[in-house]
Amino acid sequence: MTRRALYGLIGGLLAIVILRIVLSRGGSSAVVGTEETVEQAEARLELVRQKASLVPGRESQLKQANAELQEREKGLLSAPTAEQAKAQLLDIIHRVAASNQIDARGLEQSNVKALGSDYAEVSVGIAFTCQIDQLVNFLAQVANQPEILATNEINISGGNDKTKRIQVRLSLSGLAPKALVPVRKGGQTF
Repeated sequence: MTRRALYGLIGGLLAIVILRIVLSRGGSSAVVGTEETVEQAEARLELVRQKASLVPGRESQLKQANAELQEREKGLLSAPTAEQAKAQLLDIIHRVAASNQIDARGLEQSNVKALGSDYAEVSVGIAFTCQIDQLVNFLAQVANQPEILATNEINISGGNDKTKRIQVRLSLSGLAPKALVPVRKGGQTF
């Protein structure tokens, strides 16, 4: 029996040595890929070179697009909070109204909402009384402001005085960064 045990022990050690040699070479567990020919490698290298040659042109296009975006975004209302953006828009309205001898004091409504995925729309509403030529000049000057502004809503009613003054309710909006849109907290509403 001792011979059988000795042969068994030698056979087991031999099997372990063979398995270690096979596994250390990456034997059965490794997947062998297809070999690439010289022509295929040269074609792949040429493709990579063509793509690399396009990089400087695309970088210059990106720089140009970023410069155009910066130029266009100069017209955004620049304020750190939504309330300050509303105040900035109201200040523009008061300044333009005062230059046209219009007494546009106060604020009727204000709102900040998302406009697309990158911007916010800041709206303020005011009411005032003026003559028609003052209103036309006011709207022309609002359109010529460096900020991106638009009239959302305008309601004009005739006055009943002899000076032909009209009553105007005006809602004006400006473009601002999306960060000014208030975030709703809490659960969903039904």
